[in-house]
Amino acid sequence: MPELEFGKVITAVVTPFKPDLSIDFNAYAKLLKYLGANSSDSIIVCGTTGESPTLTESEKLELLEFTIKKIDKKIKVIFGAGTNDTKKSIELAKRASQLGADGLLIVAPYYNKPNQRGILAHFGAIAKSVDLPIIVYNIPGRTGITIENSTIMELNNSFTNLKYLKDSTGNLAAANDLNVKKSDSLTVYSGDDDLTLPFLRLGAVGVISVASHIIGNGINDMINAFNSNNLTLAKDLHNKFLPLFKNLFIEPNPVCVKYALSKLNIIDPYVRLPLVELAPESKKIIDTTLDNLNCLKVKV
Repeated sequence: MPELEFGKVITAVVTPFKPDLSIDFNAYAKLLKYLGANSSDSIIVCGTTGESPTLTESEKLELLEFTIKKIDKKIKVIFGAGTNDTKKSIELAKRASQLGADGLLIVAPYYNKPNQRGILAHFGAIAKSVDLPIIVYNIPGRTGITIENSTIMELNNSFTNLKYLKDSTGNLAAANDLNVKKSDSLTVYSGDDDLTLPFLRLGAVGVISVASHIIGNGINDMINAFNSNNLTLAKDLHNKFLPLFKNLFIEPNPVCVKYALSKLNIIDPYVRLPLVELAPESKKIIDTTLDNLNCLKVKV
């Protein structure tokens, strides 16, 4: 298998907060070091898991600059520059490029819900504005629109830097259709931890993950087992991790994973409104899940 620009395990990193809900850069530095030591090949800064909707533009750029300095080229840094305003997305993309980001994550424009021609124009304008490789983020559950396979392929054929897809549609039939029809220049990542193994079977190369905050090494092992044609081991690891994959989303992301990271003494679990603290019954579920995987015995 050829070497991947962003690797197999990309972590959509959380943004730690202090009790006053300002960014906790000390905890963030600890988290970055931990992720780098636990099989994160790349990280995405200021994605939805990073609570990007509640971050100011200056906070986003400060996080990116801090990340690039702390990572010091040990792993790749991808910046979530996508918004539902093309002009603003271009401005963020250009600034990220100037600061030294390795790539961009651009989500489908949410809320204003353009048609497929509008999606083509939006991504095309961003692609023309920077030279950085771009990951197209297709997540209709959050944006209200689906980027159709024909649109994805047209973008990939028209712009050399639009060569990655984060597929969070959960649509295996569409993923199979794309795998059959796409060119080799388009690289697909599963956008859902619980669908990583099925997506690997349909041509994906890895996952843009939330669970890798907790079991990055295990997810890496699962992908390596699949790539080595040890499908029994890959399936066993998938089944082992499935409760965590599912339970990290029993409340809105990233509330659960922040709580889990707090149990590992890496960050505090604070989130910004409109997200709220994990409910007591949900905490019990996460505690049990972590304990069953022996995650609470990990020394950080």
